Amino acid sequence: MATVTPFAAQAPESAFTDAAATDAQVACARPAPDNRVSTTIHCYRPNDIRAFYGLPPLTSATTDGAGQTIVLADSYGSPTAAEDLAMFAQTFGGPTPDFEAYFPFGEPGFKNPPGNGSGTSGPAAAAGWAGEANLDVQWAYAIAPKAHIVLLGTAPAETQGVQGLTNLMNGIDKAIDRYPAGTVYSMSFGTSETAFGSTAAAKQAFDRYDQTFKRGLAKHDTFFSSSGDDGSLGVDRSHHQTGTVDHPAVSYPNASPYVTSVGGTQVQSGWTWNPTTDVPFNADGTRSAAYFGWTKGGSSEAVWNEAWGPIGTGGGVSSVYGRPAFQNGVASVVGDHRGVPDLAWNAAVNGGVLVYSSYYPRAVGGPVWGVYGGTSASSPQVAALTAIANQQRATAGKSGIGDLNSVIYGSGFDHASAFSDIVPQTYGTAASGVLANNRMWDLTADGTLTPGAVPGYPTTTGYDLTTGWGSPKAAGYLAQLVAAH
Repeated sequence: MATVTPFAAQAPESAFTDAAATDAQVACARPAPDNRVSTTIHCYRPNDIRAFYGLPPLTSATTDGAGQTIVLADSYGSPTAAEDLAMFAQTFGGPTPDFEAYFPFGEPGFKNPPGNGSGTSGPAAAAGWAGEANLDVQWAYAIAPKAHIVLLGTAPAETQGVQGLTNLMNGIDKAIDRYPAGTVYSMSFGTSETAFGSTAAAKQAFDRYDQTFKRGLAKHDTFFSSSGDDGSLGVDRSHHQTGTVDHPAVSYPNASPYVTSVGGTQVQSGWTWNPTTDVPFNADGTRSAAYFGWTKGGSSEAVWNEAWGPIGTGGGVSSVYGRPAFQNGVASVVGDHRGVPDLAWNAAVNGGVLVYSSYYPRAVGGPVWGVYGGTSASSPQVAALTAIANQQRATAGKSGIGDLNSVIYGSGFDHASAFSDIVPQTYGTAASGVLANNRMWDLTADGTLTPGAVPGYPTTTGYDLTTGWGSPKAAGYLAQLVAAH
């Protein structure tokens, strides 16, 4: 079996310092009890993101998502998800959360990672997945705070020979029977199609898993999945998938035609990146002010490709699935195979979202406000926005949107009103400041960034294989979904 990994990326703790220790312009200020700041990494609070995408401010009276259910599927879950969500809601002034932790096969049982064991399964993995889970829960809440938010956790995480992906899919299958029609699911995990050894083996596995999605769509549930954080790179099957293949690849479940794939953008709101070098780190490992330099002001949204990571939006064409009928209108882009993503949302780490965590003090070191990006941030937020659409559809006497892909690719769908088209952007004077595709970058021996060997896909006007149709404009997106069938 293939390793399933979370698609979350956390800003390094070394980017933050005590506020009193710097007199430079602050890019990110963490809330209490953390209170540290960064001069190089930017971060957003719920009302920053809500304003950028066109939602009203979050208040204790906000009703977005009322009557709807959002299920967030992760390996292990988080032992402090409820308490940490309550802290998040209190800090940012939202309504009391309606949260449930659901463990269809029993709680994982890891109490204090890292403990014994390492790798992709076991106590060490549980600590990593807890950050993913908190990100999913808190940022689904940030967009639809009155929804019933469910954290679905299964163990173990995937290793070769261990059925982690199968457990996640079986857990979702159980949730389809447990939760009401019109439930919206977000899956912030994936495994490269190339990790299954052969196209035939991948197809056999995917056909089995897709039965779950078909069951959900039949009851007007909707499924979202992160497109991945490694650009066009895929991994091979050997050595716990530590090696990459020499051609572009995509991941599952986002490649499934029964799932809406969410890619990544970088929102620069109130600031503008201004790199003047392609050397992101100084000789001592600290962040270069010339690379991470920025100016105050501005508002833009580019394809997510942070060369310093290297991290960026997954996207490309499936080697397993042929082109679904709903993509016939973009055949000139996708060819004869399924193309992903279908749409996008902010996923940057430099421009990440604040997430509160108090789990596993041996691993985390006490309560902390981390800054997270990754398409793991994108998927739960778009899922939550779609839950608001279902809330409005219910008011209009309609069922949940169900198969979203058939709607947003439909000939009558007004893409200009529903999406902001993401086109190439140039920041500063460095080559890596040209954000125009999802090709990953490499660091040379002298610390200079250079484009990687595997080509990426271009970000273009209209539909493309890095940001899909673009990022939702809340008002237009909601109106289009409410009007649909």
